[in-house]
Amino acid sequence: MPTPIEPFTLTGVHVQLEPLASEHAPDLARAGAIDRSSYSYTPVPDGLAEAERYIDWLLTDRDRGAVVPFAQRRLDTGELVGCTRYLELRHWRGRAVPDEVEIGGTWLASTAQRTAINTEAKLLLLTNAFEQWEVWRVAICTDALNQRSRDAIERLGAQFEGILRSHRLVNQPGETRPRDTAVYSIISAEWPGVRDGLVSRLARSGGSHPPGGPPSAPG
Repeated sequence: MPTPIEPFTLTGVHVQLEPLASEHAPDLARAGAIDRSSYSYTPVPDGLAEAERYIDWLLTDRDRGAVVPFAQRRLDTGELVGCTRYLELRHWRGRAVPDEVEIGGTWLASTAQRTAINTEAKLLLLTNAFEQWEVWRVAICTDALNQRSRDAIERLGAQFEGILRSHRLVNQPGETRPRDTAVYSIISAEWPGVRDGLVSRLARSGGSHPPGGPPSAPG
């Protein structure tokens, strides 16, 4: 079983990604209650009890080395506005850190959607993956029906790889079905160009980072 990765924080201009913890449950429940109509394809905890179960599930996976989960904190207000994580950590070279990861499980309160927060969070996660962990590949996946998410992933600069049929389970109130997954990826050779594009996008949105990307705590 992989050794769990020691929790760490990634901080940008708009958002801080901090290790998910049990005490985040009340604030995440509040964030998830804001206009739930925006979560059509995304499992988001509904209420405090669900938030507590959601966090317990992710921390159990964290402790067995399967995920690295974060709460997303909006820096201009200090509020928690969602979650994201590394998952599908794959170790090919016998290192403590992974050689391939997926970024996923991402949700944001409706008040934080369509802001610089998501772009910067992805930049922070990608920078850590490629420049600290030196991974070969980062995957970003979504429900094949979720065109809004697919468009956002493509704007990041990720390359479409294909559709995995009946790949994961959608299990939400009123809907349980196998979903087709649209798979995108960025490989290490593509990372400098992707990074520069994300940094430029953030600069246009009012945030700024040095040419090498945002600060990133070692993984």
